[in-house]
Amino acid sequence: QVQLVESGGGLVQPGDSLRLSCSASGRTSSTDYMGWFRQAPGKERDKVASISWSGSNTYYADSVKGRFTISRDNAKNTVYLQMNSLKPEDTAVYYCAIRKITSREYGYWGRGTQVTVSS
Repeated sequence: QVQLVESGGGLVQPGDSLRLSCSASGRTSSTDYMGWFRQAPGKERDKVASISWSGSNTYYADSVKGRFTISRDNAKNTVYLQMNSLKPEDTAVYYCAIRKITSREYGYWGRGTQVTVSS
């Protein structure tokens, strides 16, 4: 099993920054793909960003390109999401997830951390 715990969410004003962290434990591997997803009230959960095990391959949703940066520290089994220039539409519960290199699906999820952007 894999356990994921997110932290770093909170209430911020438009234009502010936040850094989310996700600590992984259990049967993790440095070859795992790690991703951040978010779900706003009444909407589906969408992928925000993901990163390969080496960090060389990253993905960003169009809505966050240029504002968010995903990174990982394999030695600490931690993935980060640096969020800059936050907008009210970024308000959501943010989830960390892991996809094993042998799988097409993200099969392990954290419980999420709330990010609220409001003036």
